[in-house]
Amino acid sequence: MAILDLAMPQLSGSEAAQEITRVSPNTRAILLTMYSEEPYVAKALQVGITGYVLKTQSSADLLQAISDVMAGGIYLSPGISQAIVNAYLARHELSSHPLTVREREVLRLVAEGKTTREVAQDLGISTKTAESHRMRIMAKLDIHATAGLVRYAIRQGLIRP
Repeated sequence: MAILDLAMPQLSGSEAAQEITRVSPNTRAILLTMYSEEPYVAKALQVGITGYVLKTQSSADLLQAISDVMAGGIYLSPGISQAIVNAYLARHELSSHPLTVREREVLRLVAEGKTTREVAQDLGISTKTAESHRMRIMAKLDIHATAGLVRYAIRQGLIRP
């Protein structure tokens, strides 16, 4: 078990944890820090930190972190957990819905195998507009084939396989 500070003179706690994990993979590391911002926490977790405790927490919280980490779990201070969840949800919300409602409608119809003409008829728009939507969808998603659009639509729950 190693308890590290994020701001150490020679190496940061994250760098030290990365080195400890490389040299001794079974050693668990807890970071004791004053930094509660999501980028610090994310970096720490990426390099193998299994406990992230704020210096403002009580000694009982540190003991709980040690207990949880030694039992094979991960411990995040309560405020950190909320910050991570909020950051994840904000990113997930933005990344999971890059398309407008109309573009999702067009995507669903295309993924169901409809031609551009059929999409236009179903939505009451011109064929040219339907094709325009399709091209914008492909550009936004960086997908260049109908099969890719179908896979994306399935993953997004727009259609069933």
